Amino acid sequence: MLSLTAVELQCLPNDALKSLLNLQLPTQQCKPEVQFVEKKIVSHETRPKYWVFGRNPAGGHLVHVHNVLQRLGIDQTSNDTIDWDLLWAHDYPFRKLNLYRMKGHQLVNHFPGSGYITNKVDLSTTKLPYIPAAFKLPAELTQFRVYAETNPGKQFVQKHNQHRHIQIKRIDEIDFNNNDTFIQEFIDDPLLVDGYKFDIGVYTVITSIDPLRVYIYKGDILFRYCPVPYYPFNASNVDKYIVGDDYLPTWEVPSLKPYYTKHGYGMKDSFDAYIRSTGREPSTIWEQVEDAIRLLILKKEPLFTGLISRYTHRRNFFEMMRFDLVVDNKLKVHLMEANMSPNLSSAHFKPNRLLYEQVIYNLFQLVGVGSSIRRDSFRKQPSDTEAMLTSVKNLATAANFCSELPCTESCAPVECQLCSKCLGENDREDLQRAYREHMNRGDMKRIFPVPKSDQHRVDYESLSPKNQFMSRWFEEKCKSDQSYC
Repeated sequence: MLSLTAVELQCLPNDALKSLLNLQLPTQQCKPEVQFVEKKIVSHETRPKYWVFGRNPAGGHLVHVHNVLQRLGIDQTSNDTIDWDLLWAHDYPFRKLNLYRMKGHQLVNHFPGSGYITNKVDLSTTKLPYIPAAFKLPAELTQFRVYAETNPGKQFVQKHNQHRHIQIKRIDEIDFNNNDTFIQEFIDDPLLVDGYKFDIGVYTVITSIDPLRVYIYKGDILFRYCPVPYYPFNASNVDKYIVGDDYLPTWEVPSLKPYYTKHGYGMKDSFDAYIRSTGREPSTIWEQVEDAIRLLILKKEPLFTGLISRYTHRRNFFEMMRFDLVVDNKLKVHLMEANMSPNLSSAHFKPNRLLYEQVIYNLFQLVGVGSSIRRDSFRKQPSDTEAMLTSVKNLATAANFCSELPCTESCAPVECQLCSKCLGENDREDLQRAYREHMNRGDMKRIFPVPKSDQHRVDYESLSPKNQFMSRWFEEKCKSDQSYC
């Protein structure tokens, strides 16, 4: 039997094909059909990489962090590579990971020593005007007894450093020998909304230590209301005065619900509108909130500085905490605690998803994780790209001083230290980062260096030299651009 391929069959002479098949064939010249297949080459663009450290790195509590990073073009990688740009640590990483010699472009979302702020005992026993009196046990038992005797009307709670189970106790009920606890004054006349006590959670970002730069997220504030009305008061019912996981959200508080659900306001704006409707001014609260957070971080900054000096690069770190505060009926603010890895899961309250993702997005924009510049890592870009983002003229200030004597001849006078020719490499990089943060701050508000309206709240002379230097730069920038004020 004759076996022919398709091409051979097509190209046989007409007469031969006729004799084989006895068919009438077309007379045009036969050409084999050739199909051209276009080979598509798919390229995979290299993008910056992040990895997660924690007990459950794939857990749902981090879903919004993953969402935002993916939208920003940051790819997740495993922890078995040194080729990463961002480490997102849900747990404190510095005890278990060797991060002393990170590369200059790598970022970690915690500072070494952040526990100086987030440790409940350390924070509560810090002597500051906004922190209710607290005493370590048993070390400060004598001081506590003196305070209790001189303030007989005060009530106290005994708190554990590792959990939230607290309750008002009589002095004879307190375990004075428990080394893991402390005693703190109870705020017994809280501001109420529809009869409910509440706390407020302010997302706070530290981008630099010495020079210190601190921002708060002003897009919204987390409000959590106790699920049971405060009065008639009953100390045995902690749901009346302690905010737990099953708190009452803004959209279920009767006086706030119309603002939030009908008119589209956030939690803070709904609260502010309600307070104004009662004839009181909410700005009184927010000025104190900023001051309380700023004073605490300034107080703790020297402790951070000592630890960071052990690392190769001091600019590898940033921190996002949530400060929890309460307000009494006189509109006095009390700072209660700070959370190192605040809850960012909306699994329990779905409407919180927007708040959390906007907080995370604004955080990443501020610290440079988010960028509109295409890149394959956080490493420095080519020099012309870096200059496009931040040039010397963007940092230059004090033109009148810098162009005249004595600054034209010497950098020694304080007023000349901001002049471009006087800036050392470290100072220049600090100012470059401060400039980029300012340009990318979005819904983040700088609270340190202190804005012009709050300068009376901080003793300038008590600041470190680097903090004075950075404060002067913002003050000079303010003279030509109100957005820095």
